[in-house]
Amino acid sequence: MCGRFTQYRTRETYLDELPGDIQRTIVYDPEPTGRYNIAPGSRVLLLNQREDTLCLDPVYWGYGPEWWNKPPLINARVETAATGRMFKPLWQHGRAVVMADGWYEWKRVGNKKQPYFIYPASGKPIFFAAIGKAPYHQASGKEGFVIVTAASEKGLVDIHDRRPLVLRADAIPDWLNPATHPGQAQEIAHDASLPAEAFSWHPVSVSVGSVKNQGAALIDEADRPLG
Repeated sequence: MCGRFTQYRTRETYLDELPGDIQRTIVYDPEPTGRYNIAPGSRVLLLNQREDTLCLDPVYWGYGPEWWNKPPLINARVETAATGRMFKPLWQHGRAVVMADGWYEWKRVGNKKQPYFIYPASGKPIFFAAIGKAPYHQASGKEGFVIVTAASEKGLVDIHDRRPLVLRADAIPDWLNPATHPGQAQEIAHDASLPAEAFSWHPVSVSVGSVKNQGAALIDEADRPLG
């Protein structure tokens, strides 16, 4: 799953990873976003496409339509998102991307949980596949977005059995394009996502468990991890 992540670089650093020929209406901002502990229920800068233009909107992380009488969902399984009742309309008309640097997962150690920061070995920005209620600039209430997840593999399984679906930067224009057929989007999710071996990870301080805690120290390797 994905329940916490970071988005701390400047928006220009993320956007520079995308193909250069895509049109955008995003205002230039050289200031770092500076978010080291993003939790569900907060608003997140979300890349999406309206008509032929790339847009960036602050959108609620979570999705719960009016008939949903439970807490908003924050993730959607790639294996079922395109066909299930809840997410099929979002997969068809609300594909988006979350700009990120890495994410946190917790591993049980005895009766406690050790948090880990998982990040690309390349050190480059990453992009989570997301789906939600478009158009995003008109989003209201708790009909926001969810992060698409895939099964973990190799060493990542030891930390958690699910992980965010991270798309290659060159696949993002087709993923966002409203003209991309849902079946084609499934192919992109399968063929253009980064494998487990593209990531590294290390234990971090348990202080990341509180959303009140922020700052770059949260992603530093813990001196004395649990266990």
